[in-house]
Amino acid sequence: MRIGVLRETGAKERRVALTPTGVVKLTADGHTIIVEVGAGLRSGIDDAAYRSAGASVAQRSQVLADSQVVVQITGPSPGDLPQPEWASLGDNHVLVGLHDPLWRPEDAAKLAATGATIVSLELVPRITRAQSMDVLSSMATVAGYQAVLLAASRSAKMFPMLMTAAGTVPATKVLVLGAGVAGLQAIATARRLGAIVSGYDIRPAAVEQIRSLGAKAVEFDLESNDSEDAGGYAKKQSDDAGRRQQEQLTPFVAEADVVITTAAIPGAESPELLTTEMVEAMVPGSVIVDLAAERGGNCRLTDADSEVIHEGVILLGPTDLAAKAADSASLMFSNNVVALLKHFSSDEGDFMIDLGDEIMAGTVVATDGDVCHPRVRERLGLRPLETDSSAESTDTGTTP
Repeated sequence: MRIGVLRETGAKERRVALTPTGVVKLTADGHTIIVEVGAGLRSGIDDAAYRSAGASVAQRSQVLADSQVVVQITGPSPGDLPQPEWASLGDNHVLVGLHDPLWRPEDAAKLAATGATIVSLELVPRITRAQSMDVLSSMATVAGYQAVLLAASRSAKMFPMLMTAAGTVPATKVLVLGAGVAGLQAIATARRLGAIVSGYDIRPAAVEQIRSLGAKAVEFDLESNDSEDAGGYAKKQSDDAGRRQQEQLTPFVAEADVVITTAAIPGAESPELLTTEMVEAMVPGSVIVDLAAERGGNCRLTDADSEVIHEGVILLGPTDLAAKAADSASLMFSNNVVALLKHFSSDEGDFMIDLGDEIMAGTVVATDGDVCHPRVRERLGLRPLETDSSAESTDTGTTP
């Protein structure tokens, strides 16, 4: 394969999709890597490091023209396509990145119309075989860690209990809502900093995970048999269940100095965990870090990428926490991409799609000019595609 790596254009994006370490792994398998000039600079990686690893470095237009597989953290939007450097994009390309097709299915359809094959990293199935490719879990790990550091830097209190000549300073009380990857990392990090930590998740299986990290698990008498989907994500609860959950959470939120919320539902608005009344019950000076701010927030008072102070309570809604640890995040993202490309590689080293494979079927959004992913087609109001077992395997590339 000829693999191109593009520089990220987002104002707050500092990560790069493939590091020199990833280049070494892929070139060892015979693949050719072309990196856009300056792609790694904001992660602390210069062009010379890529050249030393075996990649060539070129301008964006040349990268796109010379590559078969194009790797980017945030995939292109339809608004990017009129730009001259994207003129060569067509059915000879595979776009690998975060395309968010369940939230923005119309954009996915417009990208599909170019003829390019679209592989969306958000859709990697949460199965054992795909763990090494799971970008969302990797980035959630970074975000959970960074959320605690952000809360600690903004809080008026120090996290650990301190016994000093000036008296005893009590430990900060931290409550983490949502015990997925980000929540568990937040719990672990807050514990390392010496806070008294509690965690809550609607999914019964999360209770033992919270306790395993030394935190107290908050448990309620709520019906939770249908609390998660087949992929392990929490499902949207009924209005009545959500209201009862909020009522029972209120005293725990009121006692906390810091609340970190992490609840998200793929392709949907963030569920509301904290009402205005719950925020108003907190002590002035308390801090809320809402990791679901990009999709409306777990608290409707949250404003994405802004600080809101409501009756003395500080609400933070960062959407770029993974990018703040660009070096570590890029390394993890790159390792995920390498694992995924190896999985899509045929015995001859070409890019191959076999829709009979669970991982490939789960991540390929579009091919041959049409959206093929069932969930994305459903979001677009399109009829399911008829399956043809004779056409399930497609070799989309040639050996460089």
